[in-house]
Amino acid sequence: MSKILIVDDAAFMRMMIKDSLKKGGYTDFIEAENGEVALAEYKENRPDLVLLDITMPVMDGIQALQAIKGYEPQSKVIMCSAMGQEGMVVEAIKSGALDFIVKPFKADRLIQTVNSALGK
Repeated sequence: MSKILIVDDAAFMRMMIKDSLKKGGYTDFIEAENGEVALAEYKENRPDLVLLDITMPVMDGIQALQAIKGYEPQSKVIMCSAMGQEGMVVEAIKSGALDFIVKPFKADRLIQTVNSALGK
């Protein structure tokens, strides 16, 4: 079973992502509200995949991506961004993100992206 770390400063968005992924059969989730907590959770739990918001307080998604990739280069990270953050998405891909999904997203697009990242 794949363990997924969901990182977003909005609790409702973490809940929406979990609910969407449950429809795809995923059940093992870890949550973090910012990049700093995400890095600590990553090191402690070694998730199979990270879904990472870009705009967050304390440590943003780009910084968290770089820190996670620095800690474990083979980590799998998908960025989540709102419309209008194309420049940040390009920076995220250059920093090692596998893919990105634009918020608001449809559950089937999220599941398809996660399945692809996990080789399912």
